[in-house]
Amino acid sequence: MAKVIFDRGLALVLFVPCLLVCLVCVLAIALESRGNPIFLQERVGRNQKTFTLFKLRTMVVGTRNAASQEIGESPITKVGGILRRLKFDELPQVLNVLNGTMSFVGPRPCLSSQTELIAERERQGVFNVRPGITGLSQVNDIDMSTPRRLAESDAVYVSKQSLSFDLALLSQTFLGSGRGDAARKS
Repeated sequence: MAKVIFDRGLALVLFVPCLLVCLVCVLAIALESRGNPIFLQERVGRNQKTFTLFKLRTMVVGTRNAASQEIGESPITKVGGILRRLKFDELPQVLNVLNGTMSFVGPRPCLSSQTELIAERERQGVFNVRPGITGLSQVNDIDMSTPRRLAESDAVYVSKQSLSFDLALLSQTFLGSGRGDAARKS
């Protein structure tokens, strides 16, 4: 319960600043390329229920719906590259925290097409918690291209989760840990 209160409280505090930054980003995206600057994608969350994840669009319209490491960096727009580097593309996920589909810290939600990762996470009990904007795997640069390793790291988070652990992971995130981009690694 403390995690839910913390998440919702922090999301309320951050909502207006994130909204202002997102408005500037939306304008930059719209000036560079056509299409909706907000990217909506179905992801697998707690108890394997799908939900709509909110992000700022960083790729050209029409890019196939797949994991970043499967797509590569060629469809990333110039503005999108900046947003991804700064992690500003994740800011709209504050809405996901407010609506209860995500937490600030937890395993990153995957696509339903990532069946190997889903099976590993199910086997290790990772779906018992809400997915997060950041997490143990992200600060350690473990991405979805290594499903078993990712699920193992996510399971470690699930076994250790606490408010103090979440605060430590948030601090590491804000200090620059986990700045890799799976699209650029592919």
